[in-house]
Amino acid sequence: MLFRQMKYFVAIVDCGSFTEAAERCYVSQSAISQQMSALEAELGVKLFERDGRKFRLTPAGDYFYGKSRSLLASAEEVCAETKRIGSDSELKLSIGYLAGYYGYELQEAVVGFSRVYPEVVVDIFKGSHEELYRALKDGRASLVMSDQRRAFSDEYENYVMAQDPAYVDVSADGPLAGKEYLTVDRLADVPCILVAEKSEEETERRFYAETLGIGREYLFAASRDEARLLAMSGRGCMLVESVRGETEPPLLRREVRRADGSPIVRTYCAFWQKKRTSYYIEEFADILRRQFAKNQ
Repeated sequence: MLFRQMKYFVAIVDCGSFTEAAERCYVSQSAISQQMSALEAELGVKLFERDGRKFRLTPAGDYFYGKSRSLLASAEEVCAETKRIGSDSELKLSIGYLAGYYGYELQEAVVGFSRVYPEVVVDIFKGSHEELYRALKDGRASLVMSDQRRAFSDEYENYVMAQDPAYVDVSADGPLAGKEYLTVDRLADVPCILVAEKSEEETERRFYAETLGIGREYLFAASRDEARLLAMSGRGCMLVESVRGETEPPLLRREVRRADGSPIVRTYCAFWQKKRTSYYIEEFADILRRQFAKNQ
């Protein structure tokens, strides 16, 4: 009974009228008035100060209104998620990750999540930044793991996993190997190697040149293995999408810093659409972030 009374009460305040609230709730005005009288009697306080057909909320009524809206919203979310879980014949999460990511956090998160929620099928796929963004936007991905390329949007959950410096891999036999770190002005004279499809080369170039300020000349490779071969042969330095992977000889990993020596920080996140959020998505994101923190 209390939840129904809360709905009536919130409707009255939102509509500013008992009559309009009764129409919205598909009950008679007398019925909604009786319910409000019963609610005040049960609580033992006045929620309204009535003046003819007009009313205003008492301090108690104002408090009850705010809490009622919050509780009703939470109850609707619980009901919607319960219906979704109950109606799914096969629970499934589709997780996208950045093609340049070679760390262990994701696979550890999948194992940990599947151990707790064996009823959920987890599909994993990789892609470029734009591919992941499109998959998330059109609903093909439940959640994607990538670095921040755009300003955070209110349409998405932007769940920060880690904030790491920018890195490049260089040949162990090259002139850059002896440096503790590399500044952007030093890299301005060295070709920067990027892994990108032909259609995305310009997007990648703009990001590194204009957003991060790294590089002036770029070489593009179709795969990570091709990029590694270019770096090993001294053709340039290989820009690393994520520091979470291990460097494989004969390459060495070096941090990239600004001309004044300050680090260039990259933010890695889990993203998902707020309107498509679910208990399982939130649980997976939380497990994934704990893995990143564990391996920090």
